[in-house]
Amino acid sequence: MKTIRNLSLGLIVTLLLVIAAGCVTETPSNSNSSSPSPSVSPSPTATERSAVDVPVTLPVLDALLSDEAFRAKAKSQVALSDAEIAQLQKIAGEEVSKLRQANAEDQIGSAEESRQHAAEAIRGAVGEEKAKQLFALAQEYWVKGSDEPTADKSADTAKAAGPNAVPKDTRVVVNIPAYRMDVFREGELVKSYKIGIGYPEFPLPTGMRKAQSIIFNPTWTPPDEPWVAKMKNVSVGEKVEAGSKLNPLGPIKIPIGLPSLIHGGKSVAKLGTFASHGCVGLTTPQVQDFAKLLAQTSGTELSDVNIQANLKDKTQTKTVKLGHAVPVELRYETIVAEDGKLHIYKDVYDQNSNTEENLRAVLQANGVGMEDLTEAERTQVLSALNAMSVHPQNEPAAKSPATVPPPTSGASPSTNKTEKKAAVAKAKPLAKNQKEVVIEIAALKGKGYPVAVNLDTGAGKPPALLAKKV
Repeated sequence: MKTIRNLSLGLIVTLLLVIAAGCVTETPSNSNSSSPSPSVSPSPTATERSAVDVPVTLPVLDALLSDEAFRAKAKSQVALSDAEIAQLQKIAGEEVSKLRQANAEDQIGSAEESRQHAAEAIRGAVGEEKAKQLFALAQEYWVKGSDEPTADKSADTAKAAGPNAVPKDTRVVVNIPAYRMDVFREGELVKSYKIGIGYPEFPLPTGMRKAQSIIFNPTWTPPDEPWVAKMKNVSVGEKVEAGSKLNPLGPIKIPIGLPSLIHGGKSVAKLGTFASHGCVGLTTPQVQDFAKLLAQTSGTELSDVNIQANLKDKTQTKTVKLGHAVPVELRYETIVAEDGKLHIYKDVYDQNSNTEENLRAVLQANGVGMEDLTEAERTQVLSALNAMSVHPQNEPAAKSPATVPPPTSGASPSTNKTEKKAAVAKAKPLAKNQKEVVIEIAALKGKGYPVAVNLDTGAGKPPALLAKKV
């Protein structure tokens, strides 16, 4: 793979990851700290644990190694030789080419397999010890990024504490497995959007980022990669104008720090599923609406008339700098309490997040214990956790005596049996590729994360106003 020099990491990451409907950043964008993802499962080596803690796949490594600053640190801190770096670039670049040729959008793989495959390939190329150090360096970049600090500290805020935490400030919250993005203004949820997320091979990061600008009519410059040469009507280094069918970015993009964007151009069918390469995907009407709301939230003047004027000439790229940077919190929460209901989402990036331990943490954050649930509720919840987990067991976890707390005081054995039978009768078989199970929990009434407000599903119809929590 050819080395691409003198480009920022923000550009390289998305240029190398873009496939026909992918994301791409053409100008550097600032990024804040992001937290490494939780471990998938115990691994036999420290290298594999690092590979899981940071969602490093070979396409992500390909992007990192294409940054001159990262390569320099790999040489000084990991003691990688030029030959070893070239070998890693070759391995990672070939993986990107394979995904392009196979059309990764139609062949979605396992996130866990992608990470483990990367760990094995890197270990084989540079050995166990250097691989361990390389993943540590990748984690540093994933957390801190490589962009220079900015004077605007208005978005330098901490991640909301605790599971399902409700922000008390102004920020955008993206919950990846829920395919949902929320805009909060001074602690009040004002609007929600259904979104598309990054493919398992190109995962969305987690942690705190910031939005500082809105870019209208973004162009795309194809990178010098083997898969680009096979694309029709596209030439390496030749700018693809905004509005072109060959441009994957849509009419508007909002950089939120490497390697991600929030951008339009997606079809409605791509919402609520894998749809991008490390980005938050919206339809064109959605991204226009979000851009306007984001500007208002940051104290920036941007009316519908302004938006249409900026979009009118597709050959002119225009950038609107936000009056204040807006924090963007990227979360990975598969268990969410919402006003009397427990939402259990599919563990889309294989993070082993649908565990009883995480369930208890969510309940505890809302002042509820497992003993406060009826036996019927516990049976349903534990069964749903098992079904939505990375590796579902043949026997639901709810049948294990160790996981089910003793009956609440005053409950007779016959009552518990009746509740359990009712729960089994009420539970519906999971549909193929089901992404969410919703269970009513009486003890959670009036508690938890806000229900979606003014939800924009991208269908193009006026969204129904949903009741806000009192």
